[in-house]
Amino acid sequence: MAGLVAPKVPIRRKLEPQNAGAPRRPIQGHGQEAKTMTPDIRQTSGPLEIDWSEVVRKCMDGDSGAWAELVRTHHRRVYGLCYRFTNNPADAEDLTQDVFLKIYSNLASFDTTRGSLQVWITTMTRNLLVDNFRRTRNQRATDSLDAGWEETDELRPIDRLTASGPSPHEKAAQKELAKMVQGALAKVSVELREAVILRDLQDMDYKEIAQVLGIPEGTVKSRISRGRAELARLLERNKREVM
Repeated sequence: MAGLVAPKVPIRRKLEPQNAGAPRRPIQGHGQEAKTMTPDIRQTSGPLEIDWSEVVRKCMDGDSGAWAELVRTHHRRVYGLCYRFTNNPADAEDLTQDVFLKIYSNLASFDTTRGSLQVWITTMTRNLLVDNFRRTRNQRATDSLDAGWEETDELRPIDRLTASGPSPHEKAAQKELAKMVQGALAKVSVELREAVILRDLQDMDYKEIAQVLGIPEGTVKSRISRGRAELARLLERNKREVM
């Protein structure tokens, strides 16, 4: 891994290999700004699909352009996963920074025979989130909600629970239900929540989730089923409380 030195500047300002011979340029920002700059990872598939093993090799050689491409492509998915675990944009942004620092420091451990780069990055993100959850267990207020829930094509549970309609009333009701789902999801146990998030929000298949969590596919399906049931129970309870 010659020539690869961990960045010494805050990742928020510069997220690129610090190589004496490599050109340096800042990577685009995070959060709301990044959503407009970063293409959806699913748009990278097709005839021009990227060879990520080659991109990783170039990153290890100090190619700042390759590192910028890796961050640009995978940022949205990492940030989304962090946000859905924390329900806090600021915390999600900080954790996203930490994830990419961790990715950069562990590029040599990426093995194409053990899964795709997406699975590897998601696994690393999940592990960091679990560690953060344990560290901050006593500091969290699990019922705090963020009003800025984005209605995107990633919100598959919302798509299942509500039918989109052209009227303003229906759209307002759908947005309110999205907030309720987010609040209920924050109260689902972490073990079940992560399975539901990876399946219904990150759109990963059972095999990929099993790789990320390090459990059998049967256990993945069980956790997803139990997580959805717990989410539905919490939503029903919230509905009764409102009425």
